Amino acid sequence: MEANHPAAGAFLRLLQIMDELREQCPWDKKQTEQTLRPLTIEETYELADAITQNDWQGIREELGDLMLHLVFYTRIAQEQGRFTMDQVINGICDKLISRHPHVYGDVQVKDEEDVKKNWEQLKMREGKKSVLSGVPVSLPALVKAIRIQEKARQVGFEWENRADVWKKVEEETAELQEAIANEAPAAIEEEYGDLLFSLVNYARFLQVDPEGALERTNQKFMRRFQWMEAAAAAECRSLHSMTLQEMDELWNKSKQHT
Repeated sequence: MEANHPAAGAFLRLLQIMDELREQCPWDKKQTEQTLRPLTIEETYELADAITQNDWQGIREELGDLMLHLVFYTRIAQEQGRFTMDQVINGICDKLISRHPHVYGDVQVKDEEDVKKNWEQLKMREGKKSVLSGVPVSLPALVKAIRIQEKARQVGFEWENRADVWKKVEEETAELQEAIANEAPAAIEEEYGDLLFSLVNYARFLQVDPEGALERTNQKFMRRFQWMEAAAAAECRSLHSMTLQEMDELWNKSKQHT
């Protein structure tokens, strides 16, 4: 980062504050990479929530929180003699330059798909044994399915068209129904997983983010269910005391108000 960059002073200020907290604050002095890990995961999800809600004020705040964590991990590593902030930053700079030969070299690309393919090929040259090796083990299953499919696509392992993908969805649905009919729990779980995986594939062909789509559906359900609870409370009742038919009527009304 150049010294005259608008963010240079702010970043140096953050580094200075981190040093002071690590040396003077009892809580900050006690933290390790292991104690920070669950907090970092929580902060990442909070950022994801802000992005889903298109809350730019929230996005700014959550990015700051995550940046603090990045600085914190680096400070801990520096104390242990493992690496320094300049090594972290220069490392990502070098990686970006080497993986963008169409910007910093003479490689020609037609579109973003060419860029993605080149990216995976470069990673393999760097020593990766599989195009799937970069998928984090701890990713939530739905997000992991997306990443696996996207990476497989970069080497040409991909459906030819949307119609074929839907046929696969129908095929997996039939296999799930067969497992249910046979009352085979292990097969039911396996076929249900296959169906979800095929639906993620279909979402990609529809250019829909399945994780984002499901989260928006979650939020919609919560708004409508909470409206039902409020409507029942306004009548001095609770959902527990209502019949399914009465709750269905409230549910249909909630669609008009949420």
